[in-house]
Amino acid sequence: MAVPAHLVLRNARIHTVDPALPEAQALAVVDGRIAWLGPDTDAGAWTGPDTRVIDAGGKLVLPGFIDAHNHVRLGSDDACVQLSGARTLDEVHARVRAWHAAHPDAEWIEAEAFDYSAIPDGRMPAAADLDPATGDVPAFVLSYDVHTAWVNTAGLRRLGIDRDHTHLPFGRAVTDPATGEPTGFIKDFAVRGLSRDGHRALRELGLPWASPDRQYGRLAKSLDDAIGFGITTVVEPQNSLDDLALFDRARAEGRLRSRIVAALFHPRGTTDADLDDFAAAARRHDDDRVRVGPLKLYIDDVVEPRTAALLEPYAGCRHHRGETFYPPEEFAGLLAKLDARGFQCFVHATGDRGIRTVLDAVEHARAVNGPRDARHQIVHVECLDPEDTPRFAELGVVACMQPRHSAPEVAGPGKDWARNVGADRWHKAWPLRSLHAAGAVLALSSDWNVAEMDPMIGIHTAVTRRPLGGGEPWMPQETISVEAAVHGYTMGSAYANFLEDERGSLTVGKAADFVVLSRDILRADPEDIPGTVALTVVVAGVVEHEV
Repeated sequence: MAVPAHLVLRNARIHTVDPALPEAQALAVVDGRIAWLGPDTDAGAWTGPDTRVIDAGGKLVLPGFIDAHNHVRLGSDDACVQLSGARTLDEVHARVRAWHAAHPDAEWIEAEAFDYSAIPDGRMPAAADLDPATGDVPAFVLSYDVHTAWVNTAGLRRLGIDRDHTHLPFGRAVTDPATGEPTGFIKDFAVRGLSRDGHRALRELGLPWASPDRQYGRLAKSLDDAIGFGITTVVEPQNSLDDLALFDRARAEGRLRSRIVAALFHPRGTTDADLDDFAAAARRHDDDRVRVGPLKLYIDDVVEPRTAALLEPYAGCRHHRGETFYPPEEFAGLLAKLDARGFQCFVHATGDRGIRTVLDAVEHARAVNGPRDARHQIVHVECLDPEDTPRFAELGVVACMQPRHSAPEVAGPGKDWARNVGADRWHKAWPLRSLHAAGAVLALSSDWNVAEMDPMIGIHTAVTRRPLGGGEPWMPQETISVEAAVHGYTMGSAYANFLEDERGSLTVGKAADFVVLSRDILRADPEDIPGTVALTVVVAGVVEHEV
């Protein structure tokens, strides 16, 4: 007779994501690991008087989702004016005024998730656009992608931004070409403002959003959301050494119900001593709950404000094609240096020239250091030249992608992304199927809080390329199957983070991380996938969430 398990799941349709045993009806958990999978009729052998038995009621069971790029630490902030869905400047003003009326004593007006397309005439926002709704109260507004910030005239004064102070610890203030005065729009916020120095500078300037308590509140709320969506492992892609204390606090307070992989941010100027500190932090945080180690770098920015690096000029421009943060030769040398030290690199790249620059750098690193199982990731892969598609598999580079960003209502016709690259390059947009067919590893993710955290929304978009609620698809030739999307959210993301021996499939010996879903998304109409909920979420054999 088998040793009684502490948990048995039965009466389930288990999709294991393991080709050796694709399906099962029941599983048993001993000491946090899967001890057995098989038919329902044999589950009794694992059931003793102290065994917790979960009857799945015939529901679909999947491995716990691994969100390969989820900014849980950045999160969404309930203390901010919420601008998601505000499509016009008038609506932005209305929401800001309503919030200020409800908080008349606020020292700052802070807002998040503004959409570039809300600003008239396709231009970027300016302080004068914000002043009518804020008056003399300083205002600080983050874009939905958190790559740029927008401040009013009072905010410029409070942050010390003037024509002589535009290169800031937290970004680069855009200036009016005619007057040289700062406009109120700040670029490079993701690169500078989310860095260790940038966050410290904002905190010292008194911005409440940057305070440790506000940061922890965002993290705790996002962690609660993650486990509720069945995300049992979160890859937090951009942290400084200062931020690691937030995860330690969450663990001590019982808020860390999902597992964490935390990447450390490597901005320009990172020293060899910093790398030694990063390696030491990785040694201190290396268990099955919190692992620190990968490095996050940027090669370009984003398409919407035309700061991603393209091979050809932006639509409507004669020459402007964006810039890379490093000259290609310098970046190749840097990646080779990090590769030689054994670091895995997550590199943000959205434009086709940015992506090619990273692939060239990986090729250089392999030539200099010799091939190794580095699993460097290119994160986003939004606009990929077809010539570079096979290079992902050839070089062992993982494509860490966010299907939701490719939705028509987010990036399609009429939106800034599609308008800026131009229709003749739309075939390059988020080429999931092409990469999958070429043998690339797809690690799928949400990019919360840039997009919704719910994996069901990401899977729906990957499978349909349709808007939520229905409508015409955009670039449907790049859809993938539900099975492939599930693999990208489980084994693909596990492999991308060197976790394939522990997580990503329901296999005997692996961690017992799984989710019971309210709907069988493998058999349902794809339009019904959104709205599917995680009924039961188990991490290491412990039920962490139930509906």
